[in-house]
Amino acid sequence: QVQVVESGGGSVQPGGSLRLSCAASGFTLSGGAIGWFRQAPGKEREAISYISGSDGQTYYSDFVWGRFSISRDNTKNTVYLQMNSLKPEDTAVYYCATASWPLNVRTWLLPERYDYWGQGTQVTVSS
Repeated sequence: QVQVVESGGGSVQPGGSLRLSCAASGFTLSGGAIGWFRQAPGKEREAISYISGSDGQTYYSDFVWGRFSISRDNTKNTVYLQMNSLKPEDTAVYYCATASWPLNVRTWLLPERYDYWGQGTQVTVSS
């Protein structure tokens, strides 16, 4: 049984940083992938970033490009999302999800391509 747990959320001032972690048990990251999504109140869930466990391929949405960085540790089946230069509009619940096989430049954006989701971690950016 796959379990996905996010951690590292919290409150930070604009311009600050946070590092989120996504730990997936019962899942072999080296054969699949993990994506990060977020959902703000009243808005749809949107894709943020993705990393393949096999070859390290990464994707980012334009609105986080240059500010967020995704990395992985296959030995721990864990993916990290380093978030810098945070803005108030980054406030949302952040989710990670596992994919059973690597996705491509189009499909990584689609929530339905992911199999197991965590409960989410709240990120609040406010002065």
